[in-house]
Order: sequence, then C-alpha cells, then structure tokens
Amino acid sequence: MRSVITGTGIGIPPHVVTNEALARIMDTSDEWIRVRSGIQERRYAEPGQGSTDLGVIASRQAIADAGLAPSDIDVVLFATMTPDFLLPGNGPLLQAALGLRDIPTFDIRQQCSGFLYGLELADLFIQSGRYQRVLLVGAEVHTAFMPWHLGWDTLIGQSNREITEAERAENTTVRDRTVLFGDGAGAVVIEARDGASGLGTIRLHTDGTGAGVLTMPGVSFKRRPFVSHEQIRAGETVPVMSGKDVFRSAVTLMPQVIREVCEASGLAVKALDLVLIHQANLRIIEGVQKALGLPPEKVPHNIERYGNTTAATLPILFHECRQQGLLRPGMNIVFTALGSGLHWGAALYCV
Repeated sequence: MRSVITGTGIGIPPHVVTNEALARIMDTSDEWIRVRSGIQERRYAEPGQGSTDLGVIASRQAIADAGLAPSDIDVVLFATMTPDFLLPGNGPLLQAALGLRDIPTFDIRQQCSGFLYGLELADLFIQSGRYQRVLLVGAEVHTAFMPWHLGWDTLIGQSNREITEAERAENTTVRDRTVLFGDGAGAVVIEARDGASGLGTIRLHTDGTGAGVLTMPGVSFKRRPFVSHEQIRAGETVPVMSGKDVFRSAVTLMPQVIREVCEASGLAVKALDLVLIHQANLRIIEGVQKALGLPPEKVPHNIERYGNTTAATLPILFHECRQQGLLRPGMNIVFTALGSGLHWGAALYCV
C-alpha cells in the first residue's frame, strides 16, 4: 500500500504586488529585491481574507481533481504559521466551510517545513490503515503581520494616498523581511493505493538550538500582556531573521537530507528527475541546486511570482508542475524544505 497524491489545488489571492509597488511605501527598488531574493511580485489577500479562506479554495480544487466529494475525506491536516485565530485552529474552520463529515482535523506548526511534515503524518496515517483519504493543506496570509496600515491600501490599489515620510521610514525598517513574503495556499488529497507510485523514504529533522535564527518575539504568552502597543511599535510582531544563518543552514542541510533520502532509497542524486525546494529565496534554491550538482531544469521554481508563502510553497509548486506537464509517470521527485525551528527534511515521491 502506497500513499499517492491523487488531487491538487491552489488558492491564489487577487492582488498582485510588484516590487515597484513596494517602492512606493518604503526605500527599496525592483533591483534591490531581485538581486537579494529573485522575487518580482507576490500576491496579497483581500482585507478580511484569512489562511482558512485560501485553504478552502485550494481544497475544493484538490478534492474535485481527485474525483472525490468532500464527504469522502477521512482526516484533515492543516499546516500554517498564520492561522485565522490563536484558537481554534484552522482545521475545524476548514471542516465547517467545506461541509466535511465529523472527522478529525490536525493543525501543525512547522512553518516553512509544515507541508513536508504533513506528508510524513499523512503517510503514517495511511500506512497504519486508520485513514484512507487525507486532505493536506498549506496556507498562509502573511500580510497581517506586515505594518501595511502604513500604506497597505495603496499597495493593493484601494487608495491613491501618498504615504508620509514617517510612514515610509517605519516601513523601511522591516523591508529586509517584508519584501520576501506573499499570501497563498496549496492543497493535496493523498489516498491509499496499490502500485509503484507514491511516497517513499521521508527524513525529518529538528534542531531547537537554531530556533533563534528565525522567530517572532512579539505576541508571546511568556509576556504580560501577550501583545501590547509597545510590542507593535517596536516591530516585535514582525518575524526576526538572521539571514546569513538561515542561508548557510539551508544550502547545507537541504542537500544533506536529500542525499540521506536518496541513499536510503538506493537512488543516485543525479537520477532524480525533479527537486522541489521550499520557495524562500531564489539564491537558496540556486545554492541547493549547485550543491547537488543538478542542472537548473531539474529544479523548477515560482518564487519570482509568489514570494515566500511558507507552508504553501511546496503544494503550489507541485500543482503548477502538474499543470505544466512536468510530471510524468515513473519520475522520482524530492520535496525538501527548511524553516523556523529549525525544522528541515526531504521526502521522495514516485509519480
């Protein structure tokens, strides 16, 4: 029995925000962003549109693509670092919106590696025989933690207001992170099937000693109150990242774990047909590709159009590869990601 992806879908919000648009509200430029990240544009959700809403769009597509009805789903796994609420999680909200049966839902918090960890859980559920059809969702709305009340309406075309110099200066203080993120969702249906295709070796790792290189210090239950005006003014509700440490870890650990998966599967790295890497930064993607000695055509990317959508990057990329005809029966592909935690890993999948 294998765990096979039988349906995919994506939820892409409507507002296209270019680098030039960001330059209207902070000191940046298209060249500055492209050189550092490879990103040209990203999508922003509508005001009031949360990660559950985008997940619902992606899930409906995935369920229909699998030839199923919502009532066929046995369990939901929802990966996000930007839930609609601190409680409840997105799982029950998605269940209600889709009209699913009284089935269990799991909310998982591995940030950029959330979808990858979800693949492991889905495979374990199916291999145990407990569930036959799993809906795995990765969805994010990052715009909520960006200080776009200082020009947010201008960015999405709802106002022609020119922001003040004070607003521009404040936006610029967090530009190194906020230019990287976009909103989006991806979903897959995973079913138990006989045959050669499906999930193979999966290896996951966590190193909590690296937790400080990518974290969000504000909105913490260690503090009283857990959020305050002072935290917001200090920018502590925006993630803090040591870019050099994240880059170094990513281009070292992702190639390492891909080799680990290939060795355990008796497969040479160069025999891989595609490597789908978490879309955090084009420079990281290129670094992993070069470390593995693979040609660019084996490492597709879409970060230039979406930016970093955290738990959604891998399912969106996988869906687009299917739509573009890049996946053919018998191909061996690898999913890999690294993110806050630090969590990282890789999963082999035979199409």
